This record gives sequence, structure tokens and C-alpha cells, in this order.
Amino acid sequence: MELTEIISLIGGLTFFLYGMNMLSGGLEKMAGGKLEKILRKVTKNPLMGLVFGAGITVALQSSSAITVMLVGLVNSGVMQFSQTLGVIFGANIGTTITAWLTGLMGIDSGDNPIMQLLKPQYFSLLIAFVGIVFVMMSKKDKRKNMGTVFVGFGVLMTGMAMMSGAMKGLQGNPEFLELLGKFDHPVIGVLIGLVVTAVIQSSAASVAMLQSLAMTGGISFGMAIPIVMGQNIGTCATALISCIGTNSKAKRVAVVHTLVNVIGTVICMSAFFGLNAIFNWAFVDMPVSTLDIATFHSIFNITITLMLIPFSKLLVKLTELLVKDKKEKGAKNEAHVFIDERLLRSPSVAIAECNNASNKMCELATDTMYQAMGLFEKFDNKTAEQILTAEEDIDRYEDELSTYLVKLSSLSVSDNDAQVISKILHAVGDFERLGDHAVNIVKVAQELDSKGIFFTEQAKSELRVLMAAIDEILATTEKAYVENNLELAKKVEPLEQVIDSLTSKIKSSHITRLQSGTCSIEMGFILSDVLTNLERISDHCSNIAVAIIEVSHNSFDTHKYLSGVKVGNSSFNELYDHYKVKYHF
Repeated sequence: MELTEIISLIGGLTFFLYGMNMLSGGLEKMAGGKLEKILRKVTKNPLMGLVFGAGITVALQSSSAITVMLVGLVNSGVMQFSQTLGVIFGANIGTTITAWLTGLMGIDSGDNPIMQLLKPQYFSLLIAFVGIVFVMMSKKDKRKNMGTVFVGFGVLMTGMAMMSGAMKGLQGNPEFLELLGKFDHPVIGVLIGLVVTAVIQSSAASVAMLQSLAMTGGISFGMAIPIVMGQNIGTCATALISCIGTNSKAKRVAVVHTLVNVIGTVICMSAFFGLNAIFNWAFVDMPVSTLDIATFHSIFNITITLMLIPFSKLLVKLTELLVKDKKEKGAKNEAHVFIDERLLRSPSVAIAECNNASNKMCELATDTMYQAMGLFEKFDNKTAEQILTAEEDIDRYEDELSTYLVKLSSLSVSDNDAQVISKILHAVGDFERLGDHAVNIVKVAQELDSKGIFFTEQAKSELRVLMAAIDEILATTEKAYVENNLELAKKVEPLEQVIDSLTSKIKSSHITRLQSGTCSIEMGFILSDVLTNLERISDHCSNIAVAIIEVSHNSFDTHKYLSGVKVGNSSFNELYDHYKVKYHF
């Protein structure tokens, strides 16, 4: 094999892997957050999980990527280990589709120009041309992503054609055929397939390389079958590496994936070569074609699935015996379980999980505020401790979400996903401040309780009205954020203005009471603390609502938005008047 052919082979493999990466990246952007939502639903049913696993692997062109995603989701506590098995079986089947596409390159089209155009190495270039037109000319994000998929497919097929061309020089080469003859042993074939796939971390690429070799005519069925089986085991290497440092449940995902392929290989290879020893099949020594390899690849993975899926529960138990539960050092509670960095390989899934985490943070912050305000009616030390603990959890959410989202921002994501990242980054700081104000209110309530002092009846009555308004603005903000509801978000600012007005009125009432001698200076300081915190709470709710609205319009100018809604806006004025009537002394 000449140096130029070796370089061409390496270049072809490079193009193949890069094309696959472009293809899967574009398809994932098109899927957006839907991928994570569907995954949550379908994994509850093993059969649906299998179908979904096959479908998403066909789309993303990588069973390894799916398995790593599952490792990350299980490690984050989003999925249970037992839910992943159906998806793994489906991923094994879905990964065989690439071999069918690359296998078409080996079809002899003769001199028929129409048949030649139907071969992937030719029609993929036309698809790539359409793709680059979409990328360069289109302004729509979806069309650009579709263009990336088309270009990725063209690059992938070009890489395959380069590998096939590099192998042509070996056709009929006696030295090459002699070298291949030394590897004509089932166990060695399995090891070759395993090692090559583990090194390049792509079973699709290693199968494509085998198909390129098959075009030389030097690969027989007896040689190709063990290599394909080894490739199935080798593809588990990526998941096994990714599970380092995870909890026991996440490790089980990688282990069960390996178990499925190892058990399937042992059974199928024993059966095939055992029967061959009895019947001495003639085709075993015949040259294998590219489509023969694709056919066996599919038959093998479908057979494994049909053979082992009835024993899914047994596989789960066996995996649990091999990877036993260990008490994690410094184990975290549920609020501290966060998104695994392995999901950064699937940005749309990671963003969806960040959004779910920010929703939990929002709910925790608002619930904490409700509890804190309730302490003015009846102080309880246990509730106060719960609020302090919750505030620490909110701080952790803010720290980890912000750090994770900064990493996500550096990746290539769709416009829709970029909007979600922006919304979360703008909101988490305000959620964190809500937790701080809840703690401040706890301290005020604790001071009132420890000193045995009370607000006047008039002050209590006024505070109840203000807190009712705060309750509503918190509930509206929470629902608007979790549901990404723009109409609800627009109701926040008018209510915030009413709360500012109520706060001013309470301050004026206090001055009147102070002058008449019905209220003390000490109570005035405490009331001022309460009002400051409640007013700040409404301000943060306003910030969150503005983030929801402005991010949805691909802009973020808070001052411009607030000026626009307050001046000559009939909808704003109607809502303001409604809340003004609803909350009055």
C-alpha cells in the first residue's frame, strides 16, 4: 500500500467522522428540547423505548452518543437505570442503518448513468450542494440546520468514497491477501473489530472501513462476521469511559450495554461456527460484499434484541449484582442532584434539563417566600430552619446553573435553545435574591416573636393587603416562567406598580401613627425592613417577567420595555386599575 493511499485512507476516515458529527449535530438542533421530553415519556414503556432508541440512533447516527446521554441522565437522577434497557436495544438496531447507506456504494452500476447517480457517492454530493445553499442563503434557523444535515451527509459519503478508493490498490495484492489470511480466526476477528471500534469510538465508521476492505474482494463471510460482532462490543468503549466518576446507577447503563453485546456475541458466534462445523457451509469462504456486511450487521443486532429482550429483568438484576450500590461520599440530597456534564455532548438535552432545573429553582424560591410571609401570623422555629435550608439549596442552584449554562453557551445551539439559555441566565439571579429576601423576612419575624412585640391593628391590616398582592405576583411570575407564558408575564408589571403604591401608602400611614403616638420608632424600623424586602420581591418578579417577554423577542432592554408599557399603554392601564381596585386599604 503506497503512502498516498494511506493518507487517502486516513483522510477518508476523517471526513467520515466529521460528516457524521455534522449530521448528528444538525439533526439534534432540529429536534431541540423535544428530544428530552420524548425520552422521558417513552422510556416508561420498554417497547416504546426500543422504537425510540432505534429512531433516534438512526437520526443521530451514533449509538455511543445515545448511551452516553443515558449515562448522564441516570447520573443526574432524571431517569432510572431500568428505563434505559429498551433504548439500548433500540440503539443497537438503529446504528445498522448507516451500514446500509454506505453499503450501496459497493453496488455495480456498470455504465448506466442513471444507476450511477443513484449511488450514494454521487447523489450525496447533490444533497450537499442543496445543503450549502440552505446554510448560506436561508435566514431561518430550521432551514440552516437542515442544510447542515445535508452537508454532513455529503461529507460522510465523500469520506467513505475516499476510503474505498484507497483500498482499490489492494485488490488482488498477494501480500495483502496473505496478511488477511493470518487473521482468519473468529476470536482474532472479534478482537480486531473490538479494538478498531474502541479506538475510533464509532461502530459506523469501523463498519464502513470493513465495507471498504470488502470491495477489494479479500474479505470472506467467515472473516467479516466475527469482526462485525467485535465492532458491536467495541462501540461500548465510549460509554464505559464516560461512566468514570459517576454513581453506581449510571455505571450500570454502560455495563448493561456491554453485557448485551458480549452475551449476544458469545451466543451467536458459538451457534454460527458450531453449525458451520457440522454443515460446512460453502458461503463462509466466499467473498463478502458491502451489502452482505450491512445485512449481517442488522440481522445480528435484531437477533440479539429478540433473544435477550424477554430477559430484560434478569439483565437488570445481573447488572446490579456486578455493579453494587455504594454509599456515595458526601451524598447530596435531591435538591443538590444536578445536570451531568456528559450531557454537554447533546446540547439540546442539556438545555432542556437546565430549564427543568430552573423551574424547580423558581418553585422552591416562591414556596420559600410563602412560608416566610406566613411566619408573621404564627412564628415557628421548624419552618424558619426549613427556609434557611431551602435558601442554601437556591444558592446552589444559582451557582451550578450559571456555571453549566456558560459552558453550554460556548457550544453550537439552535436559536430557540439560545433563547432558553438567555432566559434562564437572566432569571436565576432574581430567584436567588428571592431566597435572600425570604431569609431577611424570617429574621424580622423572629425578632418580633423573641421580643414579644406586635404591629398595630391598622399596620397588620395594611400588611395583609400588601402580602396578598405579593402572593399573587409570586404565583403569576412562577406560572409565567414555568409555562413560558407571555400573557401572564405581561400581568406582572402592572401589579408591581400597585405594590409600589401600597408600600408608599403604608409608609405614610406609619408616619401618621408615629406622630399621633400610636406607634413606636422601634416598630417603625422593623416595618421599614419588612416593606423594603416586600418591595424588592416585587421588583425581582418584574425582572423575571421582563426576561420572559424580552428574550422571546430576541432582545433585552429592560428600560425600553418598561418605559413602553407604562406610557400610553391601554392594556397596562386596564390591568393597573384592576389591581388597584383589588388591593386597597
